[in-house]
Amino acid sequence: QSPSFNHSSVTLLPTFTMATVWPNPDFDVEASAQKLKDAMKGFGTDEADIIEVLVSCSLDQRLEIMEYYKQSYGQDLVDDLKSELGGDFEQAVIALLQPPRLYDAKELKREMKGAGTDESALIEILCSRTNDQIEEIKAAFEEEFGQSLEEAIESETSGNFKRFLVSVINAGREEDPYPDRDRAKEDAQRIFDAGEGQFGTDESELNQVLCTRSYAQLRETLKQYQEISGQTMEEAIRSECSGSLEEGFIAIVNFAKSPISFFAERIGNSMKGAGTNDDALIRLIVSRCEIDLRYIKEEYENMYEKSLAEAIDGECGGDYKRLLIALVKN
Repeated sequence: QSPSFNHSSVTLLPTFTMATVWPNPDFDVEASAQKLKDAMKGFGTDEADIIEVLVSCSLDQRLEIMEYYKQSYGQDLVDDLKSELGGDFEQAVIALLQPPRLYDAKELKREMKGAGTDESALIEILCSRTNDQIEEIKAAFEEEFGQSLEEAIESETSGNFKRFLVSVINAGREEDPYPDRDRAKEDAQRIFDAGEGQFGTDESELNQVLCTRSYAQLRETLKQYQEISGQTMEEAIRSECSGSLEEGFIAIVNFAKSPISFFAERIGNSMKGAGTNDDALIRLIVSRCEIDLRYIKEEYENMYEKSLAEAIDGECGGDYKRLLIALVKN
């Protein structure tokens, strides 16, 4: 059994003890670029060498390889990889070569494209990023797609869920690490009065508290709510809300309680039932491997009683599986 952590106090900033992918102290940009070039030379591709290069260095070092590759060979590394690879393996490889907030922006666009929007993906990305990260995502989205993220969300969602997402991307969450107990009591009472305490639910009260209070403040509010109502905030949300709005509110509550558990459960959900949600699995592994994936995989094992590597081994195949397992076990 893995050790338990006080996940609510885990920092969201990169610390290499929490990561599974670290900067390579013996990094050689020229040798790395050459190895990738050789892996794509001639008939067939050496996928094992591509995996080895990409998982043995940090994102900053991978971006350095991209720059050196273009300078040396006059070709774009991403374009060359796309011409050689395919499917989920290609998607995961390209994800490893994207700056984080640009990657978030591209994922949001992809999940809003075509018939139907993947609301769950929007919730996962936007409800787990800091104010500064959300501002960077908005800037990257507008630069990349010539449209504001808010315009895109307003055209693809509706009703209370649309208002919820617009609140989230407004990036107005307080950041005080010290909770105010009296204020938490007031907020808990307001939420109770807007839901269980009346006929019908006023979602705007819940929206305002969940989208603007710091996570430390929300944790105190959750405690106070349970004292006032005799049930958890999650139970109240499930009985008062439905659909994507319910999922969004629950996501913020769960993230406030424990970011590590939030991501472990999201990874579990991506592999649940018939078929794997590879878009979500790739995004979660790639976006957390240099931040806190070591803790996430330990929490995953606590939650599901199997290792994350074993789960991936059972759900994925080929080079795609080998790459994800390398990122998890690195």
